[in-house]
Amino acid sequence: MHNPPSDEVLMLRYREGDLSAFEELYRRHSGGLYRFLAWRSPRRDWVDEIAQDSWTGLHQARAQYQPQASFRTYLYQIARNRLTDLLRQPQALVADGSALDPPEPARQGADAELEARQRDRALHAAIHALPAEQKEALILQQFSGMSLEEIAALVAAPVETVKSRLRYAMRKLREHYAAAPSAREEQA
Repeated sequence: MHNPPSDEVLMLRYREGDLSAFEELYRRHSGGLYRFLAWRSPRRDWVDEIAQDSWTGLHQARAQYQPQASFRTYLYQIARNRLTDLLRQPQALVADGSALDPPEPARQGADAELEARQRDRALHAAIHALPAEQKEALILQQFSGMSLEEIAALVAAPVETVKSRLRYAMRKLREHYAAAPSAREEQA
């Protein structure tokens, strides 16, 4: 049984012109990159644009690629930079009127589906209410599967800082959900 090549090896192959290496990198990382952007972008209409721009940016930068950090960190940094550029533009303040909805649950009974959708929206809202640095660390770890070291490299912060951000984010989410039942009881 042979081990598949690492992302870094594939990127080096792509740098040398191996299109199949790019295809494999895209297969491995397109979903995670899209989820990262969907959670981070304040506008739904930006997600596809930034994802496409990220892959285009990767293609354009391939000749300069050096495997100093993980490939995923390299790719997400391209996406993160593009999102930051868009957020700095004046039209970034104009929302497109569509908050990002969590992924649709699998088809179930009407009551179960509604309940699942409500839970998903509540989690989505709680995560979006976190401070930006905590939200980013949580999304990268929980939805993109990044290690503490990869997150630290991406956000240019020490690993201990990333751990603290994750700890605070989880504490705030627990506090949010601990307060949620009493808020529901007050509405009843």
